[in-house]
Amino acid sequence: MTVKVQKVVLAYSGGLDTSIIIPWLRENYGCEVIAFAADLGQGEELDGLEEKAIATGASKCYVEDLRQSFIEEFIWPTLKAGAVYEGRYLLGTSFARPLIARRQVEIAMAEGADAVAHGCTGKGNDQVRFELTYKAFNPKLHIIAPWREWNIRSREDAIAYAEERRIPIKASKEKIYSNDRNIWHISHEGGDLEDPWNEPKEEMFVLTQSPEKAPDRPTYVEVNFEAGVPVGLNGRRMGAVPLVQELNKLAGANGIGRADIVENRLVGMKSRGVYETPAGTVLYFAHKELESLVLDRETLYQKEMLAPRYAQLVYNGAWYTPVREALDAFVTVTQKLVTGTVRLKLYKGNIISAGRKSPYSLYREDFATFSEEDVYDQKDAKGFINLFGLPLTVRALVQQEWDKQTSHEMPDLKYKRD
Repeated sequence: MTVKVQKVVLAYSGGLDTSIIIPWLRENYGCEVIAFAADLGQGEELDGLEEKAIATGASKCYVEDLRQSFIEEFIWPTLKAGAVYEGRYLLGTSFARPLIARRQVEIAMAEGADAVAHGCTGKGNDQVRFELTYKAFNPKLHIIAPWREWNIRSREDAIAYAEERRIPIKASKEKIYSNDRNIWHISHEGGDLEDPWNEPKEEMFVLTQSPEKAPDRPTYVEVNFEAGVPVGLNGRRMGAVPLVQELNKLAGANGIGRADIVENRLVGMKSRGVYETPAGTVLYFAHKELESLVLDRETLYQKEMLAPRYAQLVYNGAWYTPVREALDAFVTVTQKLVTGTVRLKLYKGNIISAGRKSPYSLYREDFATFSEEDVYDQKDAKGFINLFGLPLTVRALVQQEWDKQTSHEMPDLKYKRD
């Protein structure tokens, strides 16, 4: 710790790690500590946060409601892109970090701070997400990452540190899960989940009902979209925050949104996490259903090819990068006509499509049933098939020529039947 720091703004959650970081910074850097907590929908976790930060040594604590910005600037673009990391993770923690870090830098500049700090471990992805954002907005700020400096090596060590200093924490040696919650999801890691053979305990879940205990009758819901953005439920126009909140309740009550994933971290190791994303799971399903109705084949295929790359960028913390912005520009064009309504049946952990409609639908019953000869002349199919199958025709003719040359061994190109 050779760098002299006068004032640091800490990304503060009030959880185990950031609770002990405030006194640790004061003890080891001798600096003023300002805490910043972003309200992204953690609910009761924010209760008494400002008082707790001050009581543990912070000179000031900002608590700001960023839920609308979170949904409109980060969740909706990622949803429109169809971005899902490794096919399963809906990125609930990943795209929260750039928003928190951006606002943290803004506060640091307003307060005249010369450093920012976070509570991410040196093994995880969040350290990258925070620090890439710091660098994108103010690379002159000194970055303090206590987990890469102190001699605390486990959550048990951190709990002991807190107990020695009488810092109130919710974690205990008996309740050792690490959680991250916002309006989009909650993640569960650590404890018995570190063994991927262990089934998650039912009492661990927060946002979702067990599918076995979900209602025996399905719940129908209609999701309304405009230009790829969810704007209402069941014909009732809603703002971003209440829409996600209400859909979380509907989907969670029906056991929808659980994912148990072994994922590849950016830093190179695998980790196991259990995620609950009830509203997000429904919205991704509904959005994909609507796209199937309004996007032409080539646009849809290209978009599906780029979606994993978009997800990878978000997961890796590369939100504020030219490539992510360029992909966003492409996605925005594809979403111009993604307007309409999707009806879904929610039942015991399942989402079942029950209808979709759009004023820009490319599906036409009269075209699909071939009743309009002006649109589709069935005689044209012969020429199309001849051209489409030309490579196969040429291959077969070449094989026949080779078969005649019995004096030379030629490769057998014929397709074998099982």
